[in-house]
Amino acid sequence: MPPRQRRRGEGQWALGYREPLNKNEENKKNDDGLNVRDRILGVYSKAGFDSIDPADLRGRFRWYGLYTQRRPGIDGGKTAVLEDEELDDRYFMLRVRLDGGRLNLDQLRAIADVSSKYARGTADVTDRQNIQLHWIEIESVPAIWETLEAVGLSTTEACGDTPRVILGCPLAGIAADEVIDATPQLEEIHDRYIGSPDFSNLPRKFKTAMSGCTAQCTVHEINDIAFVGVVNDEGETGYDLWVGGGLSTNPMFAKRLGAFVRPEQAHEVWAGVIGIFRDYGYRRLRSRARLKFLMNDWGPERFREVLEKEYLGYQLPDGPAPGAPRDARRDHVGIHPQRDGNYYVGFAPRVGRVNGELLHVIADLAEEYGSGQVRTTTEQKLVILDVPEDRTEALAAELEAHDLQVRPSTFRRQTMACTGIEYCKLAIVETKQRGMDLIEELEKRLPDFDQPLSINLNGCPNSCARVQVADIGLKGQLVTDADGNQVEGYQIHLGGAVGGAFGKKVRGLKTTADELPDYVERVLRRYQKQRGDGESFADWVQRAEQEDLK
Repeated sequence: MPPRQRRRGEGQWALGYREPLNKNEENKKNDDGLNVRDRILGVYSKAGFDSIDPADLRGRFRWYGLYTQRRPGIDGGKTAVLEDEELDDRYFMLRVRLDGGRLNLDQLRAIADVSSKYARGTADVTDRQNIQLHWIEIESVPAIWETLEAVGLSTTEACGDTPRVILGCPLAGIAADEVIDATPQLEEIHDRYIGSPDFSNLPRKFKTAMSGCTAQCTVHEINDIAFVGVVNDEGETGYDLWVGGGLSTNPMFAKRLGAFVRPEQAHEVWAGVIGIFRDYGYRRLRSRARLKFLMNDWGPERFREVLEKEYLGYQLPDGPAPGAPRDARRDHVGIHPQRDGNYYVGFAPRVGRVNGELLHVIADLAEEYGSGQVRTTTEQKLVILDVPEDRTEALAAELEAHDLQVRPSTFRRQTMACTGIEYCKLAIVETKQRGMDLIEELEKRLPDFDQPLSINLNGCPNSCARVQVADIGLKGQLVTDADGNQVEGYQIHLGGAVGGAFGKKVRGLKTTADELPDYVERVLRRYQKQRGDGESFADWVQRAEQEDLK
């Protein structure tokens, strides 16, 4: 018999593979990413861009939310061809971390000031509740950090192989129908572990969601770990635990562990799950280094067993699954009652794009009409809290005067776009402006369309804008037009839904950017014509003829 081939190691620390198996792991072993802050403050901000060590520039800077922008004028066909140093601009994207999407007046105004003074007015609300700024110079970073940290904000571990921002419901503690207010648990995890060297060298990024929202707005199914508010058979309120979700090029939904987590246990359970990822996660290939791959190989039963025996030292009780989301739009747009008799007002900028001046306007309105509390959402929207009922319409009118719509069309409400080729080095096509143009076109062509429908535009295959779980997911790529030219376009995914199914790829279904509005109009008119009573777009896609989808 031939000798049995030894299985190749995956770089798991817990199994003794401590020697780095790729350049990223080597850089992290050489120096913890958290240590780069001192060099930014003491060296790079004083000596300028050319003084930055490449391992810091394209690696450790991310531990503080800094990521080099794409050099202007490089088309999408060059994205995968050029070296990093050829794609790098001398400016940075800076991600401000907003755990739970929470902002008070001082914080919102600080971000607005940084945007106007240091970022050429740029600001984008992301689908993970952060705000991203662009055109940041390394020389400005100390002053930016000083401004942000003075009001309790941070960019620590906003990027990198770290525990990223913790998603939370923007209505935590005030929603009339929430299962549990997760704010104390979210804050405890943040304060104990964010910026800790215990979890600053993970195989890849680690995404957390924590909420008792009945709309399930934190999309728990696509996070590495999620705590979902439930009530058990004894009437105790706590969390159902989900692990191993993520999209990108190998999308997987998170798995329920079937465990009930009491609020006081949440931080220990979080530390246990991220500890498993740190110790057992795959470090050989970056493409297999997310927690979802370990979960896929282990399964939820084994994962729970390792969590309880090796990391917690106690068993978690079994618990119930959460109910279904309360409606098809898992967001908080519009005017709705709070539990205290006040109202919240959720509004929609275009694909999350705002600016420093507009953020100041939002802060002023939140101060005048509410309590000064503003929240960001996972759908690139914002919410003003604590508005008296008799002032909601006046606030809505003020917001709409600034093109911040409280009663938006389906297309404005449910179209998202990632950063795209304007700034991102991974992107192949434009997204933000194209998303804005698409909204405008569809509002003109289909003014009466009122069904829930998500349209997500992504500039590359990495799915920052969640293309696989959109009704219409648009994945940027170069396509061939009718004249044989390579132009910007999109591969189309149809009928995806968070917690449902990933979007259907119809063979050969692509569109050029110029033809995109025509395609979307055509498929939506067919849906309107053929839909049954109460039938969603995703359900229609599953039964439609392929020709109707093309």
